[in-house]
Amino acid sequence: MLDIIKAVILGIVEGITEFLPISSTGHLVLVDEFIKMQQSTQFTDMFNVVIQLGAIMAVVVIYFHKLNPLSPRKSNVEKRDTWVLWSKVILAVIPSVIIGLPLNDWMDAHLMNWAVVSATLIIYGILFIVIENHNKTLTPKFGDLRTLPYTTALFIGVFQLLSLIPGTSRSGATILGAILIGTSRYVATEFSFFMAIPTMFGASLLKLYKYFDHGNSLAGLQGMVLAVGVIVSFVVAYLSIRFLLDYIKKNDFKAFGWYRIVLGVLVIGYFAFIH
Repeated sequence: MLDIIKAVILGIVEGITEFLPISSTGHLVLVDEFIKMQQSTQFTDMFNVVIQLGAIMAVVVIYFHKLNPLSPRKSNVEKRDTWVLWSKVILAVIPSVIIGLPLNDWMDAHLMNWAVVSATLIIYGILFIVIENHNKTLTPKFGDLRTLPYTTALFIGVFQLLSLIPGTSRSGATILGAILIGTSRYVATEFSFFMAIPTMFGASLLKLYKYFDHGNSLAGLQGMVLAVGVIVSFVVAYLSIRFLLDYIKKNDFKAFGWYRIVLGVLVIGYFAFIH
């Protein structure tokens, strides 16, 4: 029963941090120090990835109509635009499949530590502040997803590769990269959400495959713990996405930059001086 409560807490952390550009990994590194499941390392590693399925389902639910090219409520032009949008999303994901997938395990094995996480939290926090200050008087080149060129979509996908480094934040890297090359905040955020669908589904399914391939199972309590984590992650991510979409209509990302810097300093302080 205690692990169920821990799954709820971890689901909340995942749901809040997955789509806000503040690094779910950075938060989970800290939370893991205080909340450790009484489960195997293999299950815990799988759990921390697969609860992303809940978060990504929140995107699917919120944007179901917009992303559904077969919707009977859409005109032929709207259906065509939806297929074009999906082709841009798939193009943007290709760098992660070709380059990121082979490097993922190596990155986790060698860079998943507090020093790297704290450094990336702080570095990208500073970048958000600097880039937002630089862009505050500039007009974005792409203020609508329909005008987003294929080349720009591909470049955003290349920025997603940076999220292989723990603490970077997948949404942080893609949003920052998109803004840097000329999209509006809203376009950057939505396109980051859409890229997450194939990326996170793929990562979760691969993690599940490896988990079962090593002879593990989800019998009894483990299956319930995973289900609770996924469900809580979905509910909280739904609310988090709604918040972010409303927030960026009137605000920039500098507050998230400052938050990342503070969190990075806290990670350094805890692991270097307290732990």
